[in-house]
Amino acid sequence: MSEGRPIRAILADDHAVVRSGIRQFLQSAGDIEVVAEADDGPAAVEAIRANSPDVVVLDIQMPGMSGIEVTRWVRANSRHTGVLILSAFDDDPYILAVLQAGANGYVLKTADAADIIQAVRAVHEGKSALDPEIARKVMAQVSGRTLTTPVERPTDRELEVLGLAAKGYTNKAIGLQLGISDRTVQGHLAKTFDKLQASSRTEAVMRAVSIGWLPADLGQLPEE
Repeated sequence: MSEGRPIRAILADDHAVVRSGIRQFLQSAGDIEVVAEADDGPAAVEAIRANSPDVVVLDIQMPGMSGIEVTRWVRANSRHTGVLILSAFDDDPYILAVLQAGANGYVLKTADAADIIQAVRAVHEGKSALDPEIARKVMAQVSGRTLTTPVERPTDRELEVLGLAAKGYTNKAIGLQLGISDRTVQGHLAKTFDKLQASSRTEAVMRAVSIGWLPADLGQLPEE
């Protein structure tokens, strides 16, 4: 966030009372401005297109388009926008589907207001923001899968690229930071997926964390 400029957020939830409550405590933080609201998926897409927010806070189950579908649209059309899922659902299929779609964070509606505010800030900073309970579920899901062969340790550079991807950086941003091309970044990720027997960034990150090759705080809310 630039000095003096608030984090511009959009709220998308089909319950007006829920949106009102979230808006109230987000704006009370002082550094977050809710610039628009939406009560269904298509309205969320239009609001994102019209306002170019820094972060969109999405429910999963919405009329018209689900939060998963909106997340996919954001990743294809508004890559600078961070996606934070704020949901009542802690079911594994929902969690994995939305993270694989490209969400930067997943927090339960039962979380404290301070944790949700911190999650918005973390997503804006390009970090991953997972509710600790969600992180444990994803870790268990990934580490519990049967591996067909022993896992080969990625190179230090491959883990460096994966660590930046875990923080939400795009291939282009990773390339600029490391002084390599987008194609080279993609190549490192592809090799890492193969070594870790993973089909997505989320799965690769969680497996690397579970083995101890990446720090565990990549997938949890930063602690103050």
